[in-house]
Order: sequence, then C-alpha cells, then structure tokens
Amino acid sequence: MPSMTSSKPLQLDGASRIHFIVGDPIAQVKSPAGVSQAFQDAGLNALCIPAHVAPADLAAWTAGVSLSQNVDGIIVTVPHKFAYFDLCATTSERGAFLKSINTLRRNADGTWHGDMFDGMGYVKALALKGCSLQGQKALLVGAGGAGSAIAYSLATGGVRELAIHDEDTARRDALVQRLASLGQCRVVAGSSDPTGFDIAINATPIGMKAGDPHPIDSSKFTPGMFVGCVITAPAVPPMIAAARALGCNTMTGADMFAQVKDLMVEFLMGK
Repeated sequence: MPSMTSSKPLQLDGASRIHFIVGDPIAQVKSPAGVSQAFQDAGLNALCIPAHVAPADLAAWTAGVSLSQNVDGIIVTVPHKFAYFDLCATTSERGAFLKSINTLRRNADGTWHGDMFDGMGYVKALALKGCSLQGQKALLVGAGGAGSAIAYSLATGGVRELAIHDEDTARRDALVQRLASLGQCRVVAGSSDPTGFDIAINATPIGMKAGDPHPIDSSKFTPGMFVGCVITAPAVPPMIAAARALGCNTMTGADMFAQVKDLMVEFLMGK
C-alpha cells in the first residue's frame, strides 16, 4: 500500500469528493491513507474517510450519506458486505452471484452500483506470487464475504477442484452447491486437512488473536504447497509462519489487499 511520504500534502477543501470506508469495527483499517493518496496521485481532489457503523444502523447511515452530493463512493469491510447487496440499485454480475459487495459508486441517477473485488484481487495477488491456478486442487477455509468471493474467483479461474470448509455447514453447503452449478470445476465440501491439495487458503479471521488455533492443519503442510491467508494483522499470521518454516510459498492478507485496493480505486474512478 502506498505510504503517506509524498512531499505534496493531501488536498482537502470544499471541492473535495468524499468516499467512505464503512465497517464495525473500523479502527483496524489501514486503507484510508492509501486510497486517498491513490486518488490524489491520479490528479483527483478526493479523499477516503473511515465510518464506524453498526449493522442495525447501516441502511439509515447509507440513506443519510447518499443525500450528500459530494459523496461519490463507499468501500465496505466486515461485517457489511452481504448487507450492501440489498442497498445497491445495480450490481456487477459477480456481485449478483455472490450477493456480496465491497465497493459502491454512484449511478447517474444518484443510486448505488456495487461490485466485489476481494476474489479478483486475491487471484491477481496469487499470480504475482507465482501461483498458477490451472489444473490445481485448492482448499479454501471460510465461506463468508471474502471467502465466497475468493471461492468464486478460484472456481472460475482454472482450478480443477475446489474444496470449501466452514464451521457453518449450511453456509458452506449453499456456497458449494452454487459454485458447482457454474460447471467450471469440481466443487466439494472439505475439512481443515490440506493433505493432497496444491493450494490451501484461510479466508477466516482465525489467527488474528493470540492463541488462536491454525485454521488449516499446518502439521499436514508439505513444501510443494502454496499457503495463503487473508489476515493483515499480524502481518505474518502464525499459520503462514509455520508454512514458511516448512518451505512453502505463501501469501498474506497485505499481498491481497494491495491488489484489491487498486481494483477498488479504478472502479471508484469509473474505470
């Protein structure tokens, strides 16, 4: 993510265009600075501002900020990605399939158009790390907002088999069934055991707190596996540290977010 070390100060005045990043909690997000810098590096007088909004207040908050004529976009983080599908007037095909949204921009009539870039950004980051999906067997743990998006991009990105594990078996089974209906690859219910997989990815928050178990059984990792995680704090989650110790190629949440951020900014700029 770009740092705020530019010698040129951020522009902020009455003509600034505002984009919010909304979540509950929100204090942990690092993206407002990087997104704001990306806008201004592109020559736009625009900023990204954090907003801490509880789920019960989300619809009312969105209706309120929508009345502000200088608010052009909303970036969405936990736990609001599924809720925002119903707050969009229009969405991308990807967002409609997932019923999950992480970025909104205005339609011409002032309503909101949403898309979901978590999966696309993750697959882009995998490629930059030298991980090819073609013909691979992948295990994904987590079927929430980010997990569903990553699963969609894996299933449509060239893997031959995708196994999905989630403690919420109803959510897991619903995602497996919907992805299998695409006919792109074999999609099955999995477990936390990565044995026999080429790629193993954690898309849950497990690993953020000290003492958390490894979301994937790291004792079963082998050096040829590619192991990924969506967590950004700690910078190197314990499961990723264990995989690196075994010689696995790995990817962290920061690697993912760098790519997701670029996709979101391009979308918000109308590209």
